[in-house]
Amino acid sequence: MKQAIDFNYKGFLFMNKLILAVSLVVICSYLSNPIQSAEAAGRHKSHAAKAHSHDNHQSKASWYGAEFHGKKTANGERFNMYAMTAAHKTLPLSSYAEVTNLKNHRSVVVRINDRGPFHGRRAMDLSYAAAKKLGIKGIASVQITPLGSNETLALLSQ
Repeated sequence: MKQAIDFNYKGFLFMNKLILAVSLVVICSYLSNPIQSAEAAGRHKSHAAKAHSHDNHQSKASWYGAEFHGKKTANGERFNMYAMTAAHKTLPLSSYAEVTNLKNHRSVVVRINDRGPFHGRRAMDLSYAAAKKLGIKGIASVQITPLGSNETLALLSQ
């Protein structure tokens, strides 16, 4: 009988050690994920910057207004033609970009809240308000500069 108790006790100790080891592995892998995620985010940001680096060159932009006013945008909000917003095919929704009219060098900051344009060779559709501030009446040559979170906070706090 004592042998059976000793055997069970040894099995119990072994199981405790096994559970402890597995728990440590799980906890360590969980704790290392934020570091790996931060590294992956850094790689993603640099990749995203490269993907959008073409936007820092001359692009074409137009504007959209009354016919879309009040309709849902890609991020689910209602389009307001009097807000400083824009549609872009690839920039992240709710990100910001500085748009400069290359003809008169006026600049505005817009929030990307929609997808488009889906016709022509244009890179961006601006809201009526943004186009008006830039002096754009039809299609214009613009420079689109995606803004990082620090740049966005600095510009919006001014």
